[in-house]
Amino acid sequence: MTPNQEDALYNFLENITEPFTLEDVTEFVRMLEPNGAGNLNREIAVMIDSRNVAFRLDKRQWLSRRGCFEKVPFVIAPTRLELLNGILIPGHRCVPFANPVILPHEYQFVWKGNPVPMTTTEGPPEEFYPYYCVFGEEYAPQYIARDNPENEAAFSGDPYEDPPEVSIHTLDMRSIYRESAFVPGDLFVVKTLDWKEGRFELEKTGKDEWSQTDLYNWFEAAEGGFEDSFALLGAGTCTEEQIAYAYWYGGKRMRELPAYSLEEFLYEKTDRIETVAYGIESRFWFAGKDIPDSKGLEGIGAPPDRTLIEEILYRRNVPVSEYVILSYARDSLFRNQGDIDLIIDRIVPPVIHLDEVEWDMLADYISDALDEIRGHYTLFLDQRMGQTRQRVGELHTAVIDLSARLQKGEIDPSWLPRHTFIVLSQIQGHAASLLEDLDSDVAPPDQELEAMDSSLDSMVETYGDIKELIDTAMDNFRRSNLQIVRTGKDDLPEPAWQSIQISISGIDVWRRVLIPGDCKLEQLHRMIQTSLDWKDSYRHRFSSDDHGTMDKNIFDDKMQIQDVRAQGISELQYEYGTKWNVRIILLSPYQPGKSEAIRCVAGEGAAPPEIISGPLRFRKILGTLENGSDTEKQAALHELGPEFVPGLFDLEKCNRNLNSL
Repeated sequence: MTPNQEDALYNFLENITEPFTLEDVTEFVRMLEPNGAGNLNREIAVMIDSRNVAFRLDKRQWLSRRGCFEKVPFVIAPTRLELLNGILIPGHRCVPFANPVILPHEYQFVWKGNPVPMTTTEGPPEEFYPYYCVFGEEYAPQYIARDNPENEAAFSGDPYEDPPEVSIHTLDMRSIYRESAFVPGDLFVVKTLDWKEGRFELEKTGKDEWSQTDLYNWFEAAEGGFEDSFALLGAGTCTEEQIAYAYWYGGKRMRELPAYSLEEFLYEKTDRIETVAYGIESRFWFAGKDIPDSKGLEGIGAPPDRTLIEEILYRRNVPVSEYVILSYARDSLFRNQGDIDLIIDRIVPPVIHLDEVEWDMLADYISDALDEIRGHYTLFLDQRMGQTRQRVGELHTAVIDLSARLQKGEIDPSWLPRHTFIVLSQIQGHAASLLEDLDSDVAPPDQELEAMDSSLDSMVETYGDIKELIDTAMDNFRRSNLQIVRTGKDDLPEPAWQSIQISISGIDVWRRVLIPGDCKLEQLHRMIQTSLDWKDSYRHRFSSDDHGTMDKNIFDDKMQIQDVRAQGISELQYEYGTKWNVRIILLSPYQPGKSEAIRCVAGEGAAPPEIISGPLRFRKILGTLENGSDTEKQAALHELGPEFVPGLFDLEKCNRNLNSL
């Protein structure tokens, strides 16, 4: 699809409210943009399904987001802070009932037929973050920054520190709260009047008007909707997509009243869904479980309707659009280096092998592109944009090169930092998106270029961090795999020891331990308890997924680690009580020294007390320690216990305890 055809597709989806067929949307797109590929209908179908921009009703029909959510009621529960200040902060409250391209401060609200006036509210940004965290905690500062130019300038002043105070647009609710005798616990039922424009109608509902039975029915539908979206779509491209599909899979009941507000459901009611790390972002996921890493770049920047050139690169794990290639071509003109070989080496680093036919096709494409761009390229006009493009291109090349090297098999993937390829995919996808934006003869406004530079600085820093962790992991992997060199023809015996990694799912707490291969699972259980400072208060079991299915293999505690490994199993689940899941990754076999002892060689993070009810609660307590009031911090410290030090891992103490087993 051409860019104009993609714009026409999104225009269609923003306006259609009834179920539509492939013929309907293709006819509309062709009417607005008749040029392009002859197989447009197939490309449109692929685009809709792969990008999840509409819900499939059956083999022939879809329903747009607007068609699904317009006129559907949902609930907003004002906080005490909002009631005290006579305001309402739209924030993330209207997801997914509003067009995601509209920012929260642009929403319009109506009360009894009259527009609700807007006001501004000042305060430290951390006071407002909770009202934007459904978008993803990492995106909350960006939404606040984009509320007004002053905020944007304040956040740009120091990318590593929040400004002391910001101002956000809020609804002026003073007269509405007085008129309706609104008290804590009362709710607003909100109806979407116009999904495309972000217009809503407010109506008050008393706190005791709905039965608990009806609310529980909604609660069950919501939990099922989220869990189905995780199982069927994985982590998705963003939290808004996850939520939209949760409401879809939750069925009609989840889109009806009575209902909980989305915030109350996610952060107070459910214990089966929580926010987990997903590379440098966050997603909602099954509570107590990590999102699996990928085995290569996820292809965030690759179009689903790929051209022949894009498909060649995609097969080589370079998931980019032709606009990225054109941006590299512009970069070569900015550098005054028109050598086709050099351009290809930046797009496809030499570690990736292109066969002769693929190389020739890519070279011909770039040569034609250069001929076309040269006719209207001006170095003087490209100075500011060219500098940014050059930096983005260098980062993108570095990510592609690093990913390719990791996939060549020089390291056991289980040794890599958590979510290595997800982090690399996110950096690559963001860099590719910037390169697409920079494939232009006209520079964007200075303010937009500054935002690009700021985003780029953050990506470069993140790349540096993950690269350092990968280098350390590779160094540890090589050292752990050094084997005793023997003369003669006899092969080395099977190594008798095993390096394992113990990781608590849902939080960044892990230990790496060396154990003998004949270690029984019951002994491993005691080592886990000891390394995490737990007291063996709950029942446990060891299990593994049955070849990637939802079925589990349950292991007897008398089984030895070497027997587990012999079955081709590289990862165990240690289920402890009902709230804690621990991943046991079987890393490389280890050749022991003469007086080898069970020992921990690395670790990170203070393990949570076992009495805390799971990773979600633990993260909330740590958040309270950071941002809570003095009273809340005292309560959090009491729950953690007098000996708990956040973030501290004492390797020597851990080994003393292991030696006492």
